[in-house]
Amino acid sequence: MSSRPAAGGGRWVEVDPHRLGRWVDGFAERHGPPVVTLEGYGLLLTAPDDATAELHAPPGAPVDGELAGFVAAAAAPRRIGLLLARKSAVAFGVAAGADLVVSKVDSSYVQGRTAAGGWSQHRFARRRDNQAKAALGDAVELAIRLLLPQANTLDAVVAGGDRRTVDGILADRRLAPLAALRAKRLLDVPEPRHAVLVAAVAAARAVHVLVRDPVPGSSRPL
Repeated sequence: MSSRPAAGGGRWVEVDPHRLGRWVDGFAERHGPPVVTLEGYGLLLTAPDDATAELHAPPGAPVDGELAGFVAAAAAPRRIGLLLARKSAVAFGVAAGADLVVSKVDSSYVQGRTAAGGWSQHRFARRRDNQAKAALGDAVELAIRLLLPQANTLDAVVAGGDRRTVDGILADRRLAPLAALRAKRLLDVPEPRHAVLVAAVAAARAVHVLVRDPVPGSSRPL
């Protein structure tokens, strides 16, 4: 389980779906039995001391207004497509539950920046743009071969890495069935490698929880 500060206050906690039930029990023990409200992102837990926890449903998981059903759905196995991309590398995979059952990593050479100026700089920029376009085209073709045939079996597609590169890949009209399954979640990953793809399975399945503790002195009267 990882935690990071949230913009606007509170903290984001990433909870393994199989530990979500225990996390919710701990929240209730610390703050009192919460009121459960159905929201667009998932469920909102509001405790008697005004502490709140927004349970954001993991990609592909159905949501209803019942806390027990939410916990069970989060832990249920789902088939998730993974698309990780940086400018020089891409990784595609399919996860069945917590297991990565299909995977492919590919890298393309794209030159870095140079301090040279003048015509040399212009030639370099054109060459770099051509390399980037070729790499994007290769990534699209790989997605068509590897992920597109799986589209009808997937509950969601989770992307990670550089948003612009991911957007460029999924902008190809042939990949529309995958784009339609794309989750809002964008994984923060380094340059894609097989180990990064394996780790992305857990990150894609995690339940994101926004926790806001009560303001001192603001508790409701008993």
